[in-house]
Amino acid sequence: MFETRSQAWKEVGLLRQISPRVVKRARVEALLLVPLFVGVVILFENRVSLIGPASRHGHDLGGLEAPVQIATVLVLVILGWAIARDVGRALGPPLFRRLDPATAGTVGFLIRLTTVVVALVVALDVAGVHAQTLALGGAFTAVIFGLAAQQTLGNVIAGTVLLSARPFRVGERVRLQGGGLAGQIEGTVSSLGLLYTTFSRGDDSILVPNSVVLNVAVLPLREPDAVNLRARLRAGMTPGDLQEALEKSLQTPLRGSPRITLEELAGEEVVVSIAATPRRSAEGRQLASELLDVVSRETRSRAETP
Repeated sequence: MFETRSQAWKEVGLLRQISPRVVKRARVEALLLVPLFVGVVILFENRVSLIGPASRHGHDLGGLEAPVQIATVLVLVILGWAIARDVGRALGPPLFRRLDPATAGTVGFLIRLTTVVVALVVALDVAGVHAQTLALGGAFTAVIFGLAAQQTLGNVIAGTVLLSARPFRVGERVRLQGGGLAGQIEGTVSSLGLLYTTFSRGDDSILVPNSVVLNVAVLPLREPDAVNLRARLRAGMTPGDLQEALEKSLQTPLRGSPRITLEELAGEEVVVSIAATPRRSAEGRQLASELLDVVSRETRSRAETP
């Protein structure tokens, strides 16, 4: 297939992240959720005038203070999480156009994490828990660390550890083995999320919790070197014709379809470069012979054909 940036993104499972429909939806949701988040904070700050005056025992709104506070904190946390998700998706295309997939994936994770932290700080402030209280409150700190050992916060913390340790990068092919997997998983790293790491395997995506990834063996898988060839097409032949001929004639198992890149166009002459990657390194020599034979046969001019 023709080599394009979209094709490179597809190979590492990134097309969904830069899909125009997904990005447009994320931007619309973010534009709606951010004002909603701000509106919830404003409503909470003006709750006394909206719901009723405080009682003589304090600002308990007639016994509704605690329920309103709890409900507001939950709503802010949920909205903050949704905003972080949508902001990460909306910024996907600019990041992947300007940065390599690995760097873009790291920056995207940091943006989502920062957004969640900001939302959490606002929610804690609404709950009446400030930074000094959080640092000095031993009981509350113990609760937080206890929750961190559980699924949700545990996955977020595991994601930050994976980001700093970097056992793999977005776009790399790895195999996960052992731990809670009850076997092994092999695929290309396509996304490092707050809760899950996404692995792409063909058209399928596998989501593995960050805490699980952190507790298994990560084996990098190196692909064999590609066989490259430059050819001049005969008159009347298109790169699509050559692509079809290669897919029909090559017998060596490949890791993907042969790639054809247009290099030069002068009048009726078309020069292309061809790249094909064998499934195993040992089959590189056999693939090179097959590729040369097929290209020589298909690009020979009709006048030379017996």
